[in-house]
Amino acid sequence: MPQARSTAARARLPAAANELLYAEGVQSVGIGRVIAHAGVAKATLYSAFGSKDGLVRAYLQARHAATAERMSHELEARYDTPKERLVGAFEVQGLSFTEPGFRGCAFISASADAPPGGVVEQAANDYRTWLHDLSFGLARQTGAKDAKSLAQQLVLLYNGAGVSAWLDRDPSAQTAARTVAAAQVDAAVPD
Repeated sequence: MPQARSTAARARLPAAANELLYAEGVQSVGIGRVIAHAGVAKATLYSAFGSKDGLVRAYLQARHAATAERMSHELEARYDTPKERLVGAFEVQGLSFTEPGFRGCAFISASADAPPGGVVEQAANDYRTWLHDLSFGLARQTGAKDAKSLAQQLVLLYNGAGVSAWLDRDPSAQTAARTVAAAQVDAAVPD
C-alpha cells in the first residue's frame, strides 16, 4: 500500500508540472508551487527527479513524446501518401490550437527565458531536431527537388502557425499555414 501511494505521488508531479509550467512558464513557477499543486512532499520531488531541472526535463520530454506520438499516429491514420502527410502535418498541428488552455509551443515558451546551456536548451534542441527530421524525411519521400530547402521552409511555417494561433488566439492559422504549405509542396515536388 505505501508503494502504491508513492507511485501515485510521483505521477502527480509531472501532471502538475505540465499544467503549471505550460500555463505560466518554466521560470515563473517555483518548485514549491508545483509540489503544492501535486500534493506531494518535497522529498518526493528530489527522490523522483533530483531537482527542479530534472522535473523540467521530464515535463519537456513528455510534451515532446506526446507531440511526436500524436503526429505519427494522425499522419498514418489520416493520409495515404508522403505528399499528403507533409501537408497534413499542419492539420495535425492545428488539433492543438483548439484545445483549452493552448499557449503555443512549450519549447518556444520555455526557451524564451531559460539560461543557455541548461536542460531547457537540450530538450528544445531534441524537439527541434525531431521536427526538422520529420519534415526532411517526408519531403524526401515526396521526391522534392530540394528536400532540405522545402523542409526548412515548412518548419518555419509550422513555427509561425503555432505562434500566430497562440498570440492571435486564432485556430484558423492552421488553415492558412496548410494552404501555404500545399503551394510550397506543389511547387517543389515534380508531378
